[in-house]
Amino acid sequence: MIRTTSQHIALAFDFPVLFTRDAFDPANPALVAAVERAGPGPHRLGVVVDAGAAGAEPGLCDRISGFFAARADVFALVAPPLVVPGGERAKADFAVVEAVWRHIFETRLCRQSFLLVLGGGAVLDAAGFAAATAHRGVRLVRMPSTALAQNDAGVGVKNGVNAFGRKNFLGSFAPPYAVVNDHALLATLPAREARAGLAEAVKVALVRDAAFFARLRELAPRLAVLDDDALEEANRLCALAHLTHIATGGDPFELGSARPLDFGHWAAHALEEATHGALRHGEAVAVGVALDTVYSELTGRIGPEATGTVLALLGALGLSVWHPALDSLDMEAAVASFREHLGGRLHLSLLDGIGRRVEVHDVDFALMAAARERLRPRA
Repeated sequence: MIRTTSQHIALAFDFPVLFTRDAFDPANPALVAAVERAGPGPHRLGVVVDAGAAGAEPGLCDRISGFFAARADVFALVAPPLVVPGGERAKADFAVVEAVWRHIFETRLCRQSFLLVLGGGAVLDAAGFAAATAHRGVRLVRMPSTALAQNDAGVGVKNGVNAFGRKNFLGSFAPPYAVVNDHALLATLPAREARAGLAEAVKVALVRDAAFFARLRELAPRLAVLDDDALEEANRLCALAHLTHIATGGDPFELGSARPLDFGHWAAHALEEATHGALRHGEAVAVGVALDTVYSELTGRIGPEATGTVLALLGALGLSVWHPALDSLDMEAAVASFREHLGGRLHLSLLDGIGRRVEVHDVDFALMAAARERLRPRA
């Protein structure tokens, strides 16, 4: 005889995303607002800083320490900021994760403490994984320092590191306690990184929001020259679009198939791996979006005019739709790897119009190869 009892557990997650400038000005209330629902302070807090951000802005760590000293009524900084390597090498092994674990251990941070992580998406992923697993969860405050992190990875609920040659093979779903998007942190961002962040804006607009796509086309001349106000608007709208999907898409922890925000990513992940990170994530996404857009046309889901509009926008933003690594990409192996990443069944989002998507479960590789040929630069 079998007796079965079903246990239902319902969890609600609520985290603020604050958009501001100069968050480390003691007069700026953003960071205080990020933790205020934890009750009166001072709250014990550790800080992790991406070496790229620290190098781009000399004195950043001193400014951070100065801010927390000035707001000792709210925060108790447990140690000077821990600076860790940035870029994809942050996720290449467990070095950053272990450094953050040790920082949490040695400073005796606990589940009621906070870890503020300032950095690009790779550092947020690695340090976030450490925070999620230390004590089974230290409160994480993300402060993304790149456009791509502010409009995508930084506002999501995932973290992880690469392993066994696979991107994000190890990780967890762990919503942050709060996110603070400080646009001033992007002032020192190299033009290449600022431009790469726009790929995620195009992606999310294509699969969710035709009005946002139209706005990106209007902003394109200003975005092409990296106009600061235009970039701030595009990044904010992109972050809001990602947040809307996570909150209302019905599958925030990706237990099923609702992964429209991975449009173009099966190829993007493979290209990043093939180039050993030399191709930035946003740059790889631009190529992947272009590839899946053309494939959407070849499978009869959109017309050539829509395809031309998408490719023209990517080009106007300075994003290439081709990379030499695409030429030798084993597309069947890349799709198989992505299928495994999804949990065994393939779910790919394709375009059913600008701002609309359809989910498919198989790929016509002859047509996908034809899509690749369409993108190949002509001599």
